[in-house]
Amino acid sequence: MDKVKIDITILAPVEKVWDYFNTPKYITKWNFAHESWYCPKSENDLKVGGKFNNRMEAKDGSFGFDFIGIYDEVIPNERIKYHIEDGREVEVIFEKIDENTTKVTEIFDPEKQNSVEMQREGWYAILNNFHKYVENN
Repeated sequence: MDKVKIDITILAPVEKVWDYFNTPKYITKWNFAHESWYCPKSENDLKVGGKFNNRMEAKDGSFGFDFIGIYDEVIPNERIKYHIEDGREVEVIFEKIDENTTKVTEIFDPEKQNSVEMQREGWYAILNNFHKYVENN
């Protein structure tokens, strides 16, 4: 399957965008695709070989899962590459447009259970939550 690519432009310096993307106390504020979900816990060891674990749960308690990955590349304020438990790869690029504008691009391997369009929409919804959180805090 072809990789899926999404991006968003955020009106904030790249250092802030990087910090909010990678710091657990911020991750729990934005890391969900729909308001009926939340991210009650995040752990992040941001280094090559380090692991992250973001707990995702439905607010009604009906379902939850751990989104776990291992970092393959970390270049501060520029790029992160990681793979998740099923082997799929993800790349996140932080592109400084100017002092107060950053473009974030995510490129990921889709899974086979759901349509590519559904996955694109879900990942984009999370990225858009991130965008709103960064710009409003």
